[in-house]
Amino acid sequence: MTSEQFLKHLQEHAASFAKAVATNEGEWIIKGFIDVHQRIYSISVDTKIVSKVLELLLFPMFVEFAEKHELQIELCQHQNFYPDLTFTHAASGNRFAVDIKSTYRESETKVNGIQPVCLSLRPWSHLHQV
Repeated sequence: MTSEQFLKHLQEHAASFAKAVATNEGEWIIKGFIDVHQRIYSISVDTKIVSKVLELLLFPMFVEFAEKHELQIELCQHQNFYPDLTFTHAASGNRFAVDIKSTYRESETKVNGIQPVCLSLRPWSHLHQV
């Protein structure tokens, strides 16, 4: 599998990610956390919390993606290391890095000071040489 093929497949699969995190009306499916004493804590907009919730909700979809495209999936072994996920194509041995990022939308066309880009991809080996 080439980088271009991986990107195309991942972009197609990412179109289904919204259903994993939100209702049809756009509401988050996770509203908070419940402790062992049945106390409920609502989720804040802190990006670290939002990022972790996204990772937890999307991980099964990344596993599904890997299985569908004959990819092995590896998680990052250390917190705050790049990448979050590494995919290895079984037949070619090519590796692809995916890092999960979160931000907030300022308008329909702008997110947190940058124009949205849906899934950019660079060769895995290039990213580890930085």
